[in-house]
Amino acid sequence: MNIDYILSKSRDQEVLSHKELVYLLDLPPDSIETYMVMAESNRVSKEVSNGKAEIHAQFAVNLSPCNCGCLFCSFAKVNGVFNESTEISVQEAVSYARQFEIDGANAIFIMSTANYSFERFLEISKEVKTNLKPETTLIANVGDQSAAGALKLKDAGFTGVYHALRLREGIDTHLSVESRKQSILNFKEAGLEVGTCVEPVGPEHSSEELADMIEFTASFNPAFSGAARRISIPNTVIAKRGMISELRMAQIAAVTRLGMPRSVKGNCTHEPCTLG
Repeated sequence: MNIDYILSKSRDQEVLSHKELVYLLDLPPDSIETYMVMAESNRVSKEVSNGKAEIHAQFAVNLSPCNCGCLFCSFAKVNGVFNESTEISVQEAVSYARQFEIDGANAIFIMSTANYSFERFLEISKEVKTNLKPETTLIANVGDQSAAGALKLKDAGFTGVYHALRLREGIDTHLSVESRKQSILNFKEAGLEVGTCVEPVGPEHSSEELADMIEFTASFNPAFSGAARRISIPNTVIAKRGMISELRMAQIAAVTRLGMPRSVKGNCTHEPCTLG
């Protein structure tokens, strides 16, 4: 397989095959070929976004131990980071959102744990929406939703949602792969934009797994995609698996960009990763 051929396909806006994605992901992160991939990804990102970045800001309406069993998550009850539940008031939520708007955020994300009252989440969100400029974009970061729940988010004033089928869903989590996929379909059918990521990436995830997830995220034409590495939570079982480097993270984010159609304008990585 030839790197020049694959990059020429990208420049011609052709869909990269699964084998080609795996090839790019298998390249050593510090190789010349990987830097070529990063350069092409950077070019594409600038092309489709007209050279502009977005600033997304997020606040949580609650902090609480969660029973979804996501081993990589600090809110997972099994990880013992959060042992008590707290939530912010409507006034605090409005204040956070207004400050984000003043500071220039392109989109404001409102997040809750999966076990938080959905009706309470909607109540707070509606009040936030009425206190912001009409053009300010609101994005929900909540658990799986039915078709009816997705419509309620739309009616509450949300433009979109962040939702991801996580790597090894149902293995490293107690959640169903089909429920995650169905929620994404429900959001789309409700008229909500869906942002997503290939996440949370650890050193144990093979190039084949990553390529599978890149192809899945591309399949539903998200508003933005990208990739995110797992940040280890000290003294947890999953922390023993280690973390990938920021260079590897940048490589995966670059390959993800090349695996997306040009209609996907956004490409991101988190947590903070300057090279990514």
